[in-house]
Amino acid sequence: MNTTPQSERLNIVVLGACNSGKSSLINMLAGQEVSLTSDVAGTTTDPVRRAMEIPNAGPALLTDTAGFDDTTPLGIQRVELTLKTLEAADMALLLTGENTEAEKKWISMLKNRGIPFVKVANKSDIHGDREADVCVSACRKEDRQKLIDAILQKIPSDFAPRDLLGNLVDTGDLVVLVMPQDSQAPKGRLILPQVQTIRALIDRGCTVVCATPQNLCHSLAKLSATPDLVITDSQVFDFVESNIPDGIRLTSFSILMAAYKGDIEYFVNSARKLHSLNSSSRVLIAEACTHVPANEDIGRVKIPAMLKKKAGEGITIDFATGKDFPSDLTGYDLIIHCGGCMFNRRMIMSRVQRAREAGVAMTNYGVTIACLKGIIDKVVY
Repeated sequence: MNTTPQSERLNIVVLGACNSGKSSLINMLAGQEVSLTSDVAGTTTDPVRRAMEIPNAGPALLTDTAGFDDTTPLGIQRVELTLKTLEAADMALLLTGENTEAEKKWISMLKNRGIPFVKVANKSDIHGDREADVCVSACRKEDRQKLIDAILQKIPSDFAPRDLLGNLVDTGDLVVLVMPQDSQAPKGRLILPQVQTIRALIDRGCTVVCATPQNLCHSLAKLSATPDLVITDSQVFDFVESNIPDGIRLTSFSILMAAYKGDIEYFVNSARKLHSLNSSSRVLIAEACTHVPANEDIGRVKIPAMLKKKAGEGITIDFATGKDFPSDLTGYDLIIHCGGCMFNRRMIMSRVQRAREAGVAMTNYGVTIACLKGIIDKVVY
């Protein structure tokens, strides 16, 4: 269970006023002391995350947050961090009964963002049962199941496990994976999209052959059958496309992730914007992870070089890393997002929605490269 990536877990954010019992509630759910508890307001500062397994729901990620009624200068900053956690929230637990006006504001916010939530009346051993979806006390172990049952009833229907491979393969298919081992590849390890793809193919009953670009032709020559699909790292799209026989379907890890976590049709349609970029255009490149860029970095080096070659050296390229993302997107002509393997689908789709609302085209690393290399029409997704 602990090896399940955070991006694949049910992300539950716990909200409430200062001293409403959020940390105690998380400790009760987790069955251990995960979050620090205290009667002193402001004990929880930055969001605290805990991975756990919820019976009948699977792997989950609980996020403890600061009190949303903290109006001190530092408290306001903490509330801003809480707001950021909602971008990735699949659902929320909202502790009620401490600050009516603040609760109404946050209830409205959750509804506007389409985030399902459970209204939890905590400390019912002290205050008695109140109007809520569930009344519990973190001091009563028997209330844990009541809370779990309430969570199960509010899990969003679209959280059902998605299939990374869609309808691209069938049981028994032969699939070749092309995986460059450059300075961006972790030594001794595979990057997460490659690991997830291999596991998904094995689960589907496919035969998997892994190759580097350098030995791709040799690997293909050794096969007794023609591959049903080739999945490549996007940065060698054109090389792979020119070195596989005609008729073999081709896609990339990034494009698989785009369809798995985002809106692939929107990304492909938005990629048309690449053809109208010029030296006066402004592009935002967003990376989910916060690694130190190297000289072969796809987001910081390779894609910017392609954009400058296409639109001119004067094009403005900004970067957003990790969970940092501009609040105002209206100044951009195009947003290019990474595959998002470190984000959950909710986070990617919240950014897609913000781009749509701002009237800004948004696409993906793999789609961008396929489009700039002139092979987007040959790619399957």
